[in-house]
Amino acid sequence: MTQYPFVVALTGGIGSGKTAASDWFFAQGIHIVDADIAARKVVELGQPAHAAIRQHFGPDVFLPTGELDRAAMRQRIFTEPAARLQLEQLTHPAIRQWIHEQLATSQSPYTLFVSPLLLQSPLQPWIKRVLLIDSPEHLQTERASQRDGKSSEHIAAIMAAQQSRAERISRADDIVLNDGNLQHLYQQLKPLHAFYLGLTATFKADYPAV
Repeated sequence: MTQYPFVVALTGGIGSGKTAASDWFFAQGIHIVDADIAARKVVELGQPAHAAIRQHFGPDVFLPTGELDRAAMRQRIFTEPAARLQLEQLTHPAIRQWIHEQLATSQSPYTLFVSPLLLQSPLQPWIKRVLLIDSPEHLQTERASQRDGKSSEHIAAIMAAQQSRAERISRADDIVLNDGNLQHLYQQLKPLHAFYLGLTATFKADYPAV
């Protein structure tokens, strides 16, 4: 059995402010485990998933340096619906392993698990609270367009493919409306941080390792 800390999962749609929120928690001394970082780590050169992807998809989705060409992989997934499932089968076991290793080594009072797609699948038993960073859709589009240099139409297409705002809200335990500046966001996070510290004061739980 592997003992894990109290885990708060942070999620939100594109452009909602997840990174700004997780950066604030990190500044308070909270350990962050990010699903997007896990997905990048497991396909680095030398990792088993990297070799498995090359064997399955061939050299066309790799750069001359040997690194995964993420743009080419995204295009492959877009044009070949079965490719997404195949990629997930190759990478998800390694991603889960990386996440659980990070959780098991956390030394902060609670751990923040950041996952944009968290609520699109059943929650894992080690997740004890779900914190949603919510934002009006017009602000999501504006922020994401400015950040990524993409058109509003491109961002709207991404949002349409994701879980709806209403669905995310219905499944969250705690909701922060990020519709102002950073100070407005931080003022809402402060009482939640205190709340989570209170919840973890007497928390102890064991979960099986992956």
